Amino acid sequence: MDILAELKWRGLLADCTDAPALAERLARGPVTLYCGFDPTADSLHVGNLVPLLALRRFQLAGHRPIALAGGATGSIGDPSGKTQERQLLTPETIRHNIAAVKQQLARLLDFETTVNPARVLDNADWLGGMGYLEFLRDVGKHFTVNMMVAKESVRSRMEDREVGISYTEFSYMLLQAFDFYHLRRESECELQIGGSDQWGNITAGLDLARRKLNATVFGLTLPLITNADGTKFGKTEAGAVWLDPQRTSVYRFYQFWIRTDDRDVLRYLKFFTLLPAETIAGLEAQHAERPEGRVAHQALATAVTEMIHGEAACREAVRASQILFGGDLEGISESTFNEIVGEVPTAAIERARLSPEGLPLLDLLVDAGLCPSKGQARKDVQGGGIYVNNRREADPQRRVPSAEWLFDKHLLLRKGKRNYAVLTAV
Repeated sequence: MDILAELKWRGLLADCTDAPALAERLARGPVTLYCGFDPTADSLHVGNLVPLLALRRFQLAGHRPIALAGGATGSIGDPSGKTQERQLLTPETIRHNIAAVKQQLARLLDFETTVNPARVLDNADWLGGMGYLEFLRDVGKHFTVNMMVAKESVRSRMEDREVGISYTEFSYMLLQAFDFYHLRRESECELQIGGSDQWGNITAGLDLARRKLNATVFGLTLPLITNADGTKFGKTEAGAVWLDPQRTSVYRFYQFWIRTDDRDVLRYLKFFTLLPAETIAGLEAQHAERPEGRVAHQALATAVTEMIHGEAACREAVRASQILFGGDLEGISESTFNEIVGEVPTAAIERARLSPEGLPLLDLLVDAGLCPSKGQARKDVQGGGIYVNNRREADPQRRVPSAEWLFDKHLLLRKGKRNYAVLTAV
């Protein structure tokens, strides 16, 4: 299917300026398009994936994508979709953030192909040297305050009397409009894409390009993703889910996707993976027939984790996940095991207590908080419900020697199917 048909099938087409004309233009040959991101952090998060993957989808269809870093606009802050003004960042922080994000973009876009390589540009290169009077004369005169106030991103903030909107953020729309004008003039960019909250900014850019260049340009928006329960996508109790493994570990990244609500999993396969329609249709059939098998969830988590972190890291995340379902610990790496330590109750034990002959298992079960007393621990062992490092123990006289402690410091204990605890020697 063509790119617009694919976006529509995936549920990723929210709005479009002059859709028939855009379809006709895309059918004639490759176009250059762009999507902007403000470098407010030194990592992208899962909320950035929809527009950036849309760039990738266009690239796979033969078009030329530009990822535009807001080195200039990022110092202002986009009011779209925000209830409060952003905290201003220093130029040094912005440059650091852009450098970090560029490395992550290489996972999402192809910069090496000789046919239609992706590019990363920084709007500080053209906005940074522009004077205030020059900007007012060449850009500001093309916009009426009436038109700017009518934009949803501005109007909603003006109606909030407590927060309001500063002149700084009010001007953001003009800066983004100039980006589109500049890219049309210098790079023959004909299409801007973004989230649906960017509609006002995108159409402002269309107006400026038409007024100053008499050029035909297009805008396309993608839906803002929410979970089936109405909560904001990409937010957890721990905060945002980042693409940087130093911020969100690969294990927790994988877990975020594997725990997707059953009501969302098929939508998210379309939104966040490059899997073809026939593959997703097969997963949909399996999910409808046997949802408890969670085949669709596993496909989603694997596809996104491999795309962002690579196959090897994804395998480690899967392995760590399997441990909490009774998986074999043979050959497990310390880094992989450490991922699950934070997922289960952990108790400390004095290293001096460890010995070659071992500590009584019943004592360890009490120390770990799995059993309230040694008497109950004995009953649980005799009942076959106790596991040490995922191996069942049936002997209440069992002692656990120091040689069995993983990495010389951890012991994984389990009571029943899912009641885990880790003892850590300190």
